[in-house]
Amino acid sequence: MSKITKEIVTFQAGEDLLQYARVKVESGTVTVPPEVVYADQSEQAIGVVERDVSDGDLVAVRLITWGGTLEGIANDTFAIGATLYAHDDGEISDTSSGSAIGQALDEATAAGDICEYIAFGVLSTTAATVSYADAGGQTAAATMEAVGAELYTDLLSAQAFIPVPLTTLREVTNFDVGNIAANGGILASDTTPVLDAINAATDGCQRILWAAGNTDSVMFQTPLPPKLDVASDVVIHTRVMAGTTDAMGFTTKAHFNEGDGSIADTGETIQSATWAEKIITIAAADVPAGAQTLTVELTPNGAGTTDVFAMSAIWIEHTSVLLTS
Repeated sequence: MSKITKEIVTFQAGEDLLQYARVKVESGTVTVPPEVVYADQSEQAIGVVERDVSDGDLVAVRLITWGGTLEGIANDTFAIGATLYAHDDGEISDTSSGSAIGQALDEATAAGDICEYIAFGVLSTTAATVSYADAGGQTAAATMEAVGAELYTDLLSAQAFIPVPLTTLREVTNFDVGNIAANGGILASDTTPVLDAINAATDGCQRILWAAGNTDSVMFQTPLPPKLDVASDVVIHTRVMAGTTDAMGFTTKAHFNEGDGSIADTGETIQSATWAEKIITIAAADVPAGAQTLTVELTPNGAGTTDVFAMSAIWIEHTSVLLTS
């Protein structure tokens, strides 16, 4: 075929084609002129058919590159100005699929309407107009921009998680565990505080239980991940319960790395026999650059003379940064 310099070019229909349908050159065609067939969903087209034709007939195709507007067959309803995408059987739709192909100049009030639109001459490079097929059903995001936002929200979440197993906590006095005779501060069913099941018969969930009036301290130490954002708060989360008389919580002393100064904080309190999540916040200003380990001492506070105080879980949440190597 000679070099194309016309707005309308003659091809051969590779199937029955409707007027104004979007078409593409059929893969593997060897005819002269080449065969064209419907451009389906997510497929780019070379132009639109000028009239209805049957398979094997010559067909006039107005090229997308001709410089003017095109008419298309609506697959669904859409408004003037809608961003349009390719649909099966050469139709157009405002349902995102692949790259955007144009913008509507007419309103489509029903499927099958013939609508004028401005065709985009090149593939869209804007993430907001490139759809995400999501064959695995992993997200509700419909465009690549939304997918990227979802992924980065997860990667940079302030809910990055560091577990602190309850069974690793030790009783301490000013961060020192007891001597060997005191089993190095290991908690058990006969220590102060107690580590045992909430109810051996009906609830095996483990808890650390401080008797009324008891304020013995416990301690944990954990390495910190390379993704820790040292410019953001580090938040210690606990699941606790008490009674209805005393408002109970923790005061904490924390140390990052070795030789770092003590950081004192006071957490949220609880005055209820219903288990609830309460936090202690270590402010971003207290998190040093290069923080790689965290040691924390927790001491029950509050009146504490009437009600017990118990903790069934402890973990750390922090904001993450993107790793660059």
